[in-house]
Amino acid sequence: MTAADATGLRLPAEWEPHVATWLAWPHRRQTWIGPFDPIPGVYERLTRLIARHEPVRIIGSANVLADARSRLGDVAGIDLLPIATDDSWVRDTGPVILVRRPDAPATVPPRVAVCWNWNAWGGKYPPWRNDAAVARSIAARLGLPAREPGIVLEGGAIETDGNGTVLANERCVVDGRRNPGLDRDALAAAIRQWLGVDLVLWVGGELAGDDTDGHVDQLARFVAPGRVLAARQPDRSDPNHASLAANLERLAACRDARGRRLEVIPVDIPARFAFEGTQLPASHLNFFIANGLVVVPVFGAPTDEPALRILAECFPDRRIEPIDCRELVRGRGALHCITRDEVAGPAA
Repeated sequence: MTAADATGLRLPAEWEPHVATWLAWPHRRQTWIGPFDPIPGVYERLTRLIARHEPVRIIGSANVLADARSRLGDVAGIDLLPIATDDSWVRDTGPVILVRRPDAPATVPPRVAVCWNWNAWGGKYPPWRNDAAVARSIAARLGLPAREPGIVLEGGAIETDGNGTVLANERCVVDGRRNPGLDRDALAAAIRQWLGVDLVLWVGGELAGDDTDGHVDQLARFVAPGRVLAARQPDRSDPNHASLAANLERLAACRDARGRRLEVIPVDIPARFAFEGTQLPASHLNFFIANGLVVVPVFGAPTDEPALRILAECFPDRRIEPIDCRELVRGRGALHCITRDEVAGPAA
């Protein structure tokens, strides 16, 4: 793909209309610290909620899909698709779908799937052969042109406003285990080229226990062009306090691709959230936006209700649904990490 190939395409925001949501059904027990048995139930609850608003497409091998079918066979609008997986973080393994710009010529495809390389967050969790093929398999199922940049960029590592701006955390992109030999400038240029965006804003922050090296979907999320929610930890004794405070300052100094200074709204996250002494990356920022719906991770913490109120103010036209993620976060991720939005193109 050359720079010209991205002409006429853009990276849409998550709040734009979806054709469907994709999930990869959980089966890798060692992904979660502690018992695996509660995990499929969290996926079931999430699937049932989303299916009220848009179709859900679930991938996995035949035996994995048998469990999904036994739990969800009574739910309309769900497709079970035989695409083998190693793990269930389809946010990172699925394709990033670009859509044709309104002013683009008809020769530009309505939608294009960008299929990044995958190596399990810098080689942390072998095997990953099946997951490395997921993006291309989904693109083929959808009949979309597939573009392969040949570099690693996980879906949770980027966040867009749909208006030409991408947020990314340097720690999980400019990484020799993921992209050896490529510096920040080279990777920013690649993101702009392959995703049809104008500006990459490098943000910071990290959560203790986050094995992704700082995915931005735990730290800072657009809720509208020019408007960002950012994780905050006011408890100075918490290991997340300093890095999140510094990230808030960094974001407040940023301007987006249209020259707007970002409006940054802090969202407090649970303090010292742990399982059997291991701190986990519990963040309300790991929400997922579907058609008419926002599902928000909650953790039985004092920060739950304030976070839900902020999301309700940001999305007054959508239903705000909390989902208890105290079990799910034992895998070091939450709702955004396990979902992949399939956006609608102009022909959908």
